[in-house]
Formats: sequence, C-alpha cells, structure tokens
Amino acid sequence: MYIVMIASECAPVSKVGGLADVVDGLSCELLRKGHNVEIILPYYDCMNVSLVDNIQSNSVEVSVPFKGKQIACSVHTGIVRGNTCYFVKSHSDEKYFERGNFYGAADDDERFALFSVAAVEFLGKAGKQPDVIHCHDWQTALIPVLLRYKYKNSFLSKTKLCYTIHNIKHQGKVSHKLLDMAGLSLSAFPELDAMADASAPGYMNLMKGGIVYSDYVTTVSPKYATETRTSNLGEGLESVLSAHASKYEGILNGIEYDIWSPEKDHNIPVNYSVDNIEDKYKNKDELRKKLSLRNVFKPILAVVGRLDAQKGVHLIRHSLLYSLNKGMQFVLLGSSPDKEIDEYFHHLKHYLRRNSDCSLSLSYDEELSHLIYAGSDMILIPSLYEPCGLTQLIAMRYGTVPIVRNTGGLSDTVFDIELSQKPQTQRNGFAFEEFSYEAIESVLTRAQFVWNEKPYTFREIMTNAMKSDYSWTLSADRYLGIYSKMLGR
Repeated sequence: MYIVMIASECAPVSKVGGLADVVDGLSCELLRKGHNVEIILPYYDCMNVSLVDNIQSNSVEVSVPFKGKQIACSVHTGIVRGNTCYFVKSHSDEKYFERGNFYGAADDDERFALFSVAAVEFLGKAGKQPDVIHCHDWQTALIPVLLRYKYKNSFLSKTKLCYTIHNIKHQGKVSHKLLDMAGLSLSAFPELDAMADASAPGYMNLMKGGIVYSDYVTTVSPKYATETRTSNLGEGLESVLSAHASKYEGILNGIEYDIWSPEKDHNIPVNYSVDNIEDKYKNKDELRKKLSLRNVFKPILAVVGRLDAQKGVHLIRHSLLYSLNKGMQFVLLGSSPDKEIDEYFHHLKHYLRRNSDCSLSLSYDEELSHLIYAGSDMILIPSLYEPCGLTQLIAMRYGTVPIVRNTGGLSDTVFDIELSQKPQTQRNGFAFEEFSYEAIESVLTRAQFVWNEKPYTFREIMTNAMKSDYSWTLSADRYLGIYSKMLGR
C-alpha cells in the first residue's frame, strides 16, 4: 500500500508535542510492515536538518496558486528514520516557514493553508498517486476540502483520505477569506455550512471540514473518541462527530520501543529489563546524585511534561507540596507556555531551593527525561483531559508506576491495582476520577501506602506495567485495516 502522511511536524526533526511522535512512530511501523510510506512536512528554518539523512540540495520546484497569485515553493527530499520525507519551502515575501518557531504566529492559519495547497500541488507535479493520504490535526484539515472540490477530478480522484484528530481543542477557526486564498471559491462551494463554525458566526472551522470531507476520521484513543462525541470535550464538534460516527474511531497511539527501551537506552547509566528490575534502582541512585537529592528510603514521584491547564497544573502544584509533606521526594521536568504559570513555578523553585527532597527543572531536557523515567518510582499525570498521552506509556516501559486521572487515553491504558475490573496481571497503576484536591490526595496516599507497606504488590504493579504492550504494532494494524476498508479491499 502506498501511504502519504501530511503533517505540520514529525519527530525528531520538527517536534513540538505528541503529534510529531505519532507521525514518526506510525510511519516507521507501517514501513516495517512492508508498505511504501512518504511524509510531507514544512521546511522550517528551525527544524533539525542534521537529523535528516541525504537531504537533497536540488529540489522539485512547485508554483502554488495562493492569494490570487503564484507562490514559488521548492520541495526538498531527505530520509528520516528510514522514511522518505518531502520538505516544502516557501520563497514568498511572507517567509511562511522562516519564523524561528513552528507555531505561534498571528498568520498560522495562512501558513498552513499555503502548506496544504503546496502539498497537493507537489503530489501532482511529482506524478504521485497514493492509495491513502493521511492528514493530521487542524493544520492539514484543509486538504480533504481541497480534494473534494478544487481537485475533485484530478490525479488524486481515487485516493482515499484518513484524517486524525490529535487534540480537538485546537480546531483552526478562520475567516472565510482563507478559503478564497486557497482557491476555494465560495460561489462554487455549495456546502458552506459543512465548514461553518457554530460558536463563531462568519468563521469557518478547518477541523470540521476535515471531519466532514474525509473518508475516515480517527482520534488517538477509544475513550477520547467517546468523550469528544458525547460530552463537552468535543469542544463544539460533538454533533458533527455524532453525525459521522460510522466513520469515526479511536485508535490508541503507541510509542517507539526502539527509542524508549530500558534494555538499551544510552541515556541512562544502567540498563535493565523486567527480568532484572532491581537494576532500576541504580538509576534511582544516579538520578538523586544528578539532582542533588538526599539518598533516603523514600519513593520518588515525578512529573514530566508541559505545565498548562490541560495537564492539571493546579493539581500538580498541590501534589508537589502534599507529597513532600507526606514524606515523598518530588522531581519535575517541564515548562509552561503560560507566563503566569511559568513565573509561579520559578517562584516555587526558589522557595524550595534548599529542600533536598525536591528538584524542579523548568525546561526541556531529553536526556534528563530518560533518567527520570528510569529512576523514579511513580509518575503523576492528573490531566483535565488527555487525548492519548505518551508519558504514561513511556513510564510503564521503564517500570515507573503511573498515577493518572481516568480520562481519554489514560483511562484506556492505566488500570488501578485495587479498583480496576481488569485481570490482576493487567493492573498497572493507580487512577482517580474527580478533578479535585481531595481525589488526588487520596490516590497519592494509596500509592504511598502500597510502596511502603506492600512492596510485593508494588513490584507486581511495576512488572505488569513493563509487560504491557503499547508499541505501534497493534495500532498500525488497526490503521491498515481502516486503509483497506476505505479502499474496498
């Protein structure tokens, strides 16, 4: 099968969040299964070109119709982790992908609309006819609309479209003028309501268009699919997803087991597996040394990731102080895009600077994240909502017990040792329901009690977690099933 992924980011060359890991991980697994996979990405000035193998200095030149004129673009070829990637570089005065960052510009909608048109034009110029085009999130949601109308009788008329929602919070609400820019004449667009945003009169919703005009729509966990279709977690798109429920499905993300592997991870001092799990504690010793924590008989509770409202930042703050007060050690690695949250944690770091049971690293540090996963006893993920979540999957791979709120992909992957109905061998963490201080205090108390008083039970949770299979293998098979279904095979 010939599959083309079109996305705004892909690890490791252009990564902001989980979207990049998914595009990379799924593409690599499909390639391993013998399929022809290519990826189309923007050529950002800030992407890590050193991680692209054999990037070509010569390129395919594409003239892109946009904003009523022809914008010159060049498409460069390279290899990323075995996959052929095409990088779209714009040569317009607007310097669409030369901003020093991936997202955050006032004209992001225009930037990714240009990218979407350029990606389709490139496929035509290069004579490519994929079986499936797989688009991701709002940044490429315009592509199904383009193929339904502007290019409906083109070389891609037999290509099927899969569209994945990674986070429904960000939908791409834009002025109808953006459709004009992309060459979608409103007079020739009879189903305008199919893209109209219900919450913002006069605006179009790109994600809504992606849902309506794709052949199949997925999101990144079964529970999140249900939540977005039946509750306010659908962020206004509940009725649209319900109307298209027959083509909407949640498929759990995976992680790359070649990258996240305690057996061969070069970023940790001592490798280990479920068969010699005692060696995990040597990494705990090294983590304490690196972060200047006391070497005492206490569990280490960790938080790794972005500090914002979605991640339950106020519960993280509360848990930090609560766990220290109850005799645990606390390690945090993360930063916040929110200035107030960022300032608060810097203030807290200063306040706790002499506490040898606490370490706050308010930045992104890939190497340190590996050591925290390997050296901590437990990891906390108290999300308000969580489409899938990769943190808990990585932590379990390293035998670090997850403590999560039952929502989205967290609910699909973490099963409470005491409260779950799953078989005992599948119970791999602790979970709580209410988004409250009382609930998180209760689950932390339970987890600490098991760690202190029931070490054999805690070891059982660790081994169950490490034996859980959240690689891309099963998820890629599910996607291949969807691709085949769309193609009638």
